[in-house]
Amino acid sequence: MPLAVRRQSMINIAGQAPGSGTEQTLGRRHRPDYWLVVLMMMMLAVGLIVVYAISPALSQSAHTSPTHYISKQLIAISISIIAFVTTATVPLQTIKKFYIPLLVLAGIATLIALITPTNPLYPAHRWVRLGSFSFQSVELLKFGLLIWLAALLSERMRLGKITDIRHTLKPVAAAVVIIGIVVAGIQSDLGSAGVLVAIIGTMVFVAGMPVGRLLAGVSVIAIGVVLLISSTPYRRERLQTYLHPEQDCQAAGYQACQALIAIGSGGLTGLGLGRSVQAYGYLPEAANDSIFAIFADKFGFIGVAALLAVMVAFFGRLKTIAERAPDNFSRLVVMGILAWLSLQAAINIGAMIGLLPLKGITLPFISYGGTSVVFAAAAVGLAFQISAYTNMRTAVVNSGLSGRSGKNKGGQQHDANQDGSGDGRRQRGAYHPNPGGRARA
Repeated sequence: MPLAVRRQSMINIAGQAPGSGTEQTLGRRHRPDYWLVVLMMMMLAVGLIVVYAISPALSQSAHTSPTHYISKQLIAISISIIAFVTTATVPLQTIKKFYIPLLVLAGIATLIALITPTNPLYPAHRWVRLGSFSFQSVELLKFGLLIWLAALLSERMRLGKITDIRHTLKPVAAAVVIIGIVVAGIQSDLGSAGVLVAIIGTMVFVAGMPVGRLLAGVSVIAIGVVLLISSTPYRRERLQTYLHPEQDCQAAGYQACQALIAIGSGGLTGLGLGRSVQAYGYLPEAANDSIFAIFADKFGFIGVAALLAVMVAFFGRLKTIAERAPDNFSRLVVMGILAWLSLQAAINIGAMIGLLPLKGITLPFISYGGTSVVFAAAAVGLAFQISAYTNMRTAVVNSGLSGRSGKNKGGQQHDANQDGSGDGRRQRGAYHPNPGGRARA
């Protein structure tokens, strides 16, 4: 094979030739994971159906047009599809270069949110409001943080400095401190701060940070959370409500009690789209934070089980893509997306069924609201692009520098990060960099 042709066939996901960049060159493009798109569209459809069903109730309470909420949700979904297509088609290496502008924009949006007059219904400084347009700055921060941290950690992994205090631990610790001060403290958004820290923790763990240092960081964060809760009256009240919601169902525990009533009212098969009454002013934030309770009210246990199955399948696809990612940057990106969306879903659902305190966080792809839907879809677009470059066999997720290796079926040792063949499982349509080593179907 001519050398030029061989070089072209080995162009990696970042668009770089062998030895020209920071990542290994691991294969050609193949069919992406379309199931990821199907599952995402199913969740978007569920959210659209629920918002449509409760639009009359919401419009009546807000004294707006009966089509106000469903129209805004359709616009949000349309923009999210554009965001998905953009991040799925723009080369990942190009997106990687824009992490600084993304973080700067997130910082500017956060500052604008802090000086923007608050809405009486939403007194926290979390939104940038321009007339009827509102933008939640923390969603852009999640996306920008994801790209920045993946770029930082993958470079430190390449240089063998993943445990370096100056070049790795200090920037990560600084990010956690800023999130704690701005998001959890000034914006009073402890739920989103928790998601951001979870993204950082997951990506740092996957990058190969020693467990001892991670546990030390978790201990410090836990002390900070305790101080935040104990120093803020409304957070102490929320914690007390979480522990004993039934003691004050008319005041502090009202939303928790109404959520449980809505879920219990659904029974086995649900009340149906037009028969629920909880959205008519009984359940606060019926289209946003409490949309899972409304869904359970309308579709019952069977509907909830089906929705959870779709979510588990969706997160499973993300996990598979991460395992088979072609390079460290891609793997870290997908693991960050998985941590972001799965934890956010767990917090939302856990709060609605009484397992977690109410945190005012949306259910990905289902809750009403444009900013959350758009950036979640943009993140999935990155994972979809990466899925078109995965290896045939599952890669062992580690730092790529620890010398860990897996055994193939012949018992030979090889580096899992070189050919992505860690446990011998294959993925349909995926490329194996060694044609002679393809597993048989």
